[in-house]
Order: sequence, then C-alpha cells, then structure tokens
Amino acid sequence: MGSKDRRPSVAILVANLPAEKDRRVIRECLSLEAAGFDVTVIAPRGDRSLRILPGSERTRLRPYPVLLYGSGFVSFAAEFLWSFFWITVRVLGEIVRGRAQAVQVCNPPDVYFPLALLVRALGKPWVFDHHDLSPEVYISRGGDPNPLVSKLLVAFEWLTLRTATAVFATNESFKDNAVRRGVDAAKVTVVRNGPAHAEIAAKATVAGARADGPHRVVYLGVFGPQDNVEGAVLAAEELIGLRGRTGWKMVLAGDGETAASLRELAEARGLTDVVEFTGWLNGPEVDALLRDATVAIQPDLPTRMNQLSTMAKTVEYLGRGVPVVAVDLIETRASVGEAGLYVKNGEPAEFAEAINTLLDDPALREHMHQVGKERFRDFLSWEHQAEKYIAVWRKLLKTPPVSIPAQRQPVGETTRADVP
Repeated sequence: MGSKDRRPSVAILVANLPAEKDRRVIRECLSLEAAGFDVTVIAPRGDRSLRILPGSERTRLRPYPVLLYGSGFVSFAAEFLWSFFWITVRVLGEIVRGRAQAVQVCNPPDVYFPLALLVRALGKPWVFDHHDLSPEVYISRGGDPNPLVSKLLVAFEWLTLRTATAVFATNESFKDNAVRRGVDAAKVTVVRNGPAHAEIAAKATVAGARADGPHRVVYLGVFGPQDNVEGAVLAAEELIGLRGRTGWKMVLAGDGETAASLRELAEARGLTDVVEFTGWLNGPEVDALLRDATVAIQPDLPTRMNQLSTMAKTVEYLGRGVPVVAVDLIETRASVGEAGLYVKNGEPAEFAEAINTLLDDPALREHMHQVGKERFRDFLSWEHQAEKYIAVWRKLLKTPPVSIPAQRQPVGETTRADVP
C-alpha cells in the first residue's frame, strides 16, 4: 500500500490491563477499524497467543512484558515506571514505522505527560481517554490517604489533561473536571461507556420473567476495595430476614483484590446457599446472565469519585432492561433515571429493602425494564458514542467523514464492567 493510499493510523496505550480485557478499548478499536483506520494497541501482555485484537480484522496488538502488579504505593510506582519505559519504546517504534499518526493514552495512571510532550513535538496529536479520576480513586480505596500523594495525583491529572491535544470524558462530570483543570471545553468530548446493540441478544427477557428458577439479584464488575461488593453480600444476609432463603439468589460476577475475603465472608455468615460467585465472564456469558437477571445492584457508596462516575456495569444493566438498585449518586441518576430504585447511604439494610420491594412488584419492574431499554437505545448505547468518538479522530487527522457500519460484537474478551 503506497503512502498516499495508507489508512490513517492510531496507537492506543493501555497500562492497567491487557487489551483483550478492556471492553471500552475494544469498542473504540472496532469503531476506528470500521471507519477505515488502522489501530495498534500497546498494553500489558495477556494471552500470549493473540496477535490481533479478538473480534477485529486487523487491529494489531503490541504487548509488553509485566514483571509485577502493584499493591502499595512503592510497588505501584515500580509497576508504572516499568510500563512507562515499555510504552515509550513501543509507541516510538510505531511512529518510526509510520503506524501511528496519532496516539491515544488511557488512564490510570496519569503519568504519560512527558511522552505527550514528545509526541506532540513530533507533530502528532495526543488524545487522553479519561477512564478514572485517579485522585478520587486513591482516596476511595480506604485507609488514611497521604496528603502529599493526593496532591501529587492532582498535579499529574492536571498535567495529563493540559498536555493533551483532545480529551475524551466518560460523562459530563468528567468534562467539568477537565474544564476546571484549565482545558478548553471545546477540546473535551463526552464518550460514555456501554455496550453496543450487537453485544446484546435480540430477544431480551422481560425483567423477572424467568420461569425455571429463582429471582436473580446480580452484581457485575470488579471486586476492589472501592467497589463495596461486601455491601451486596451483607444485603443478601439482610434479605434473608425479609423473605427467607428460597425463591431468590444473589449472583456476584467478577473478580479482583477482595474476591477471597468476600467468599470467606459469605461462608462465615452462612450465605453460600444464597450467594453465588461466578468469576470473570466473557461477553456472551455477561449477556446471558443479565438477560436472566431480575434486579441488578450497584453497591458503590456515596464518595466523591462515585458521585462523579458512570459505572460501566450499570449501562450493561440498562442495555438489558434490568432494574437497578443503587445509591442516589449524581451521574448514576443521570444515566439510570426512572430505571433505578435509589437508597440514601448504601447500608446493606437499605439495599435489601429496595431489592425486596422490586422482587414483590412485577409491574414496577416492568416499567423500569422499559425505561432502561429506552434510555440505552436513545442515549447510552455505544453506537451513539462511536459517532462522537470517530468525529474527533477525523478532525484531528483531517480525514473525510464516512458512515460507520454497525458495531461488530466483541468476542472472547473478559468483562471488567466497573470502569467509570
């Protein structure tokens, strides 16, 4: 292919998980590819057999080796210094080979601003895809936050936002945060998280219409200190007091740092008959689980991070019309609307009471099912986001607009439905 006929090309940098496990990045890659772009993803090595992103036709994977995963501040710093070195080597290699006319970096962490300055000095656009509010994530993980670390994270976020040519924000609160950090609002585009229509089975079950088993109360996502999955387990204990042990089950789908302690908690409280752990699920398994769910729980507590974040798991719930029980958070209500039943503080008893109300009211569940499906169809689905996402790249790389084909279904990826 001659240089005049070469497709526009983008390199996407991911530091915190393998490319085949990041559902947002997978959707971005498929949309870019469908719009005529070549894409290379530089990320930690996952499946060693993969050369092309699962579900794509030509999106190249350029993984780098991982020696350790951080669990404390020092080990996190070592992990990201290692990642910084390899990402720099890989992205400069792609630029030299002519396979990266522009670069997108995804956080966490917010440490790649020196590389941003270098890439921009070479005349290439550098785009920041803002996945997490890193200062707020640090505070939300519990313990006594170090004030110096908090200030450092705010400074890194400021530098990351200010050195970007353009910013993708996952909701309006993230956009407001970028503007407060001094970014021109015209440079910030809201591209929300959520599945495409192709990822959802054509015939979605009406919420609670299962005839072959108990009601299923579902949690989907990461088990981390900030995710309060413990609250879901304890809500199951409270729910026993309201309706007994039969006719329902709490299904917790995912994995993470607190998985072992959550299983120990369920066993210690005698909940193993009503609480089921599935581990990580791939895309089709997620779809099957949520189509059979009666109610979904978003147990995130009312921290600043959660007030400003849109949980990807919740958009997954809405795509299947599953009624959501959640704390009344700013961005959660903005996404969910009347498809949710809200509690004030996120206490297990509050969650249990709201879940019990929904299990006893099929008419309310059906109303919430229809509202959720409509909000997903008209506002939240990836098809709406892809149009805005591709428009930014076309403007940056000065490529002509074309219609974007329907999103192909990502295959073989593992779900991490917790990204804000």
